[in-house]
Amino acid sequence: MTLKVIGAGLAGTEAAHCLANLGYDVELREMKPEKMSPAHRSDGFAELVCSNSFKSQNAATAAGLLKEEMRALGSLTLEVAQGCKVPAGSALAVDRLKFSEGVTGRILSNPRIRVVRGEVFSADEAESAIIATGPLTGGALADWLSKAAGGLLSFYDAAAPIVASSGIDMDAVFKADRYGAPDAGDYLNCYFDKAGYEAFRHELVNAKTAELKDFDVRVYEGCMPIERLAARGADAARFGPMKPVGLTDPRTGRRPWAAVQLRKEDEAGSLYNIVGFQTNLRFSEQRRVFRMIPGLENAEFVRCGVMHRNTFLDSPAALFTTLNLKRSPDIFVAGQLTGFEGYMESAASGILAARFLHERLSGRAPAVPSENTMCGALLRYISAPNRDFQPMGANMGLLPPLEETIKDKKARYAALSARALADMKKLVDKESL
Repeated sequence: MTLKVIGAGLAGTEAAHCLANLGYDVELREMKPEKMSPAHRSDGFAELVCSNSFKSQNAATAAGLLKEEMRALGSLTLEVAQGCKVPAGSALAVDRLKFSEGVTGRILSNPRIRVVRGEVFSADEAESAIIATGPLTGGALADWLSKAAGGLLSFYDAAAPIVASSGIDMDAVFKADRYGAPDAGDYLNCYFDKAGYEAFRHELVNAKTAELKDFDVRVYEGCMPIERLAARGADAARFGPMKPVGLTDPRTGRRPWAAVQLRKEDEAGSLYNIVGFQTNLRFSEQRRVFRMIPGLENAEFVRCGVMHRNTFLDSPAALFTTLNLKRSPDIFVAGQLTGFEGYMESAASGILAARFLHERLSGRAPAVPSENTMCGALLRYISAPNRDFQPMGANMGLLPPLEETIKDKKARYAALSARALADMKKLVDKESL
């Protein structure tokens, strides 16, 4: 039996890889390069269009816990990511080109996966399928999915600029990780004094933005453009991506008033991402305003920040907890279309959708991860009744409280993580019997 997976992003490649490992032949449909979305640039699979960071690797954090659960489930994303890491402190960040090449190579070399290029307009002809076409799903497929799912929602997402290292004034920036030793770490830091920050914020909130053509514009809180965040108040950006906490200005020996961090985009360190600076400013305004950041006065912008429409389902109304459509139970949905928000979350949903499809075809009761796990908590979040549904990424607040009270936050998170991984181990061990 050949199963169809539509979309070769993080979720689609994870789903295809998982199904192939379960013994199925898979037809993986991908529209690139015949048709490109506004955000994509390459022909490769699993292209990272925003940040190159997969967040923390610490299992006592939400992002790190999700990774450990995915490892237990056999994640392709994490296998490939380990081979193309770039320095990013405690986070897992990758060389985005090498990562995409690695995933593409693994998929193309799998004898059970046949890749078919070209746009897909519906899943009507498929007996069973996984739709993982991502948050830029549009055209006829979006229309079909909207009818099949009972409606779509949409919001706007934004990406941060990338600058060349050759244009960074290395004498004006400081290498440090938050709470790390001075002059050590994986991030470059640009420090503002109070006057410089206030002048920068004034220009930022008054800069001209690009026009958004869609009438109904809602911006997802987790990808708030820096100019919109800064407009919320004098210190809003200082409590967000420009927070100086855990950093020391070596010139004064004190914490700076505000800080902008730069993170490597590639292994060679020739490109840097301006962390947290998702933006919808016009390109000319980005170059003007962001060159006010100390150390970036002569920055070369190899990619300006962009903003694009993202689409996701009204999942509580449209999907079962097992990620299949209530109106068409043999059709499964994975990735950011479901409201799983984030790279790792999207990839995890691809694995879960593949497993649920396998269980449905096998006539077995679905093995839904417990609500104590991050995977299970996310599944329950996106399927629970919610009249104002918004995408959600991994966070410890989704997990049920512990039986015992632990006041220390780090100890509490470590205990939540240990409980989750124990439950995930039970699930995996039970299936291997």
